[in-house]
Amino acid sequence: MAILPGFLPIEQLSKLVNIGTLLAFTIVCAGVWVLRVRHPQMHRPFKAPLVPLVPILGIISAVFLMTRLPWITWEVMIGWLLVGLVIYFGYSIKHSKVQKLARDAEAD
Repeated sequence: MAILPGFLPIEQLSKLVNIGTLLAFTIVCAGVWVLRVRHPQMHRPFKAPLVPLVPILGIISAVFLMTRLPWITWEVMIGWLLVGLVIYFGYSIKHSKVQKLARDAEAD
């Protein structure tokens, strides 16, 4: 099966888009919860209501919807997620500002 958007039927493409959107929503919900716990003093232009209840319900509902998608969408999502992580961490090895500061501190 080709993984090029122009060659996929719209039904398969919509399932791939759905799982990506639901994964992003899950990550955002988890991020809201984690930031509220780890950095409660952080300035926020607005606050999410009923934390951690709302983020937990968001995560549960998104994961529930993701479980209803076909297995092939999971395989494609995991594959692209792995490709993205390899690129992200591969780039960060050479371009990390934190690592550069650590190397400069050791050199002094």
